[in-house]
Amino acid sequence: MRSLDKIIALGYNLAPLLWARFIFGGSTLANIKSQIKRNKQNDKRRLRNRVVRGTTRAAVRDARAALAGSDAVASKEAVLAAISRLDKAAGQGVVHKNNAARRKSRLMKALAAVQP
Repeated sequence: MRSLDKIIALGYNLAPLLWARFIFGGSTLANIKSQIKRNKQNDKRRLRNRVVRGTTRAAVRDARAALAGSDAVASKEAVLAAISRLDKAAGQGVVHKNNAARRKSRLMKALAAVQP
């Protein structure tokens, strides 16, 4: 029985985490029990943070695309959605609060330039 099958047989649903570690890298050299647990926690957090960062980037990208367009109402909605995503990411500690503030400021400045 492969080691991955053994883990699943024990009732742990770590398959996605292990595959992500295999694909995206990660530490597998730990021998100490507490460090093995810490590595698992770090991998779970890293994957969770990737999702948050990705959705934040997508929202900011959509806002910039809307700002490049001509519709002021759609631009405002997209910017507000991006600001909400940035606030959530900063609240979760995925991005630094000053980084989020700087990006929100730039979006609002671009929105002010678009609106009459």
